[in-house]
Amino acid sequence: MSPRARIWLLVGAASLVAAGVVVGATLLTRNGTPASAVTAKPQKGVPPFLVDIGVRTDGEATAVKRGLGLYQRGKRRQAAAIFSGYSSVEAQVGRALADWPGGFGTLVDVARNHPTSGLAQLELGLGLYWQGRVAQAQAAWQDAKRVDPDSSYAIHAADLLHPQDVPGLPYIVPSFPLPASFSRSPTAAEVASLAARAQTGGVHDKLRYGLILRQLGHPLAAEKQFKAAAKLAPNDVDARIAAAVGLFDKDKPSLAFSQLGPLTKVFPKAVSVRFHLGLMLLWIHQVAAGKAQLRKVIAAGPSPYATSARQLLAGLGK
Repeated sequence: MSPRARIWLLVGAASLVAAGVVVGATLLTRNGTPASAVTAKPQKGVPPFLVDIGVRTDGEATAVKRGLGLYQRGKRRQAAAIFSGYSSVEAQVGRALADWPGGFGTLVDVARNHPTSGLAQLELGLGLYWQGRVAQAQAAWQDAKRVDPDSSYAIHAADLLHPQDVPGLPYIVPSFPLPASFSRSPTAAEVASLAARAQTGGVHDKLRYGLILRQLGHPLAAEKQFKAAAKLAPNDVDARIAAAVGLFDKDKPSLAFSQLGPLTKVFPKAVSVRFHLGLMLLWIHQVAAGKAQLRKVIAAGPSPYATSARQLLAGLGK
């Protein structure tokens, strides 16, 4: 894949999300409910089931995915029948949600019995929010981040706690080729191969493994790879950018900015630094400042990053 095509692939999605930052709605802003409210109007329907099976392909993982599909299509009785066949936290949470609203008590018990499960705490928060208990929901989401920080559940919790920001984590767009697995869900074998290469390979191998870990919802494990890459090659702009952006946390975004911002002087000719700076600014709803950085990328002259910056600005304009 060419650098231009790769960046379009990754940033094309970012442009859609970033454009939505201006007018997007999330759970906590639905019906005009402020994020700081103690209570709100109960929600209709059922809470979303945000289970993450990762790259597992075992029998239970396959069954939970099938149950999730049924749940999402409103076939809760059939989903409950599948979830009831297993005793994992994922299955217990799924069973409780399938019995909504009667399963709320079960959801409380699951979260109490599994205090270190990010999924249990995240879904408890969603259940509380669905009942209109906003402050208690926020406390549960904070617990999800605290007890299971290196997970997609922590990322979802951060999204719910910061509804004004773009969902998920800022993209990291390297200047070198990425495997085809980055454009879809990777297999366990592909992840294992990347991990092995990171152990024995160079800077790009560590960055590729870190990027796939981040894609799979493991930001802390990813950041370890980024730090290792930056230590191995402190003059590599891709490694330094990844190490900086990898620190991004919606609770304290200043940490990532404090590492990325100075790189504009360390690498004054690297437009990729300002491109990522613009992305991070958009992520926290600093739209004017983000646009300013993207315009600087464009003004620096033709590059794949300039092309993507134009696309982002066009999306924001719409």
